[in-house]
Amino acid sequence: MIKGIFFFALANVFAWFQFNSQFVWKWFEDKPAITCAIFSFPMSMCFWYAINSVMSVSGELWTTKLVGFGAGNIVFAILTWIILGESMFSPKTLTCLLLASFIIGVQIFWK
Repeated sequence: MIKGIFFFALANVFAWFQFNSQFVWKWFEDKPAITCAIFSFPMSMCFWYAINSVMSVSGELWTTKLVGFGAGNIVFAILTWIILGESMFSPKTLTCLLLASFIIGVQIFWK
C-alpha cells in the first residue's frame, strides 16, 4: 500500500505541474501541448503503477480511487501552498485535508 501511495503522490506532483505550470512560469502560459508532452507520460506511468500496487494489496478498484483522491488532495494543498503561496490553513481547506486523510486511513485500516 505504501508503494501505491508513493506512486499516487508522485503522479499528482506531475499532474500539479502539468496543469499549473502556466501560473508558475510565464514561459508555460501559452504552451499547453509542450506542457502535456513533458508531464503526461511520467504522470500516466506513476498512476499506472499506483493503481497496480494498491489493487495487488486491496483487490478492490474502489480503494485505488479513494486512496488516489486523498493523496491528490494532500499533494495539491502542499504544492499550492509552497509554490504559489496560497494558504492551506483556512478552516475550510484544513477540514477537507483532514477528510482526505481519513479517506486514506479508512482504505488502509478498515478491513
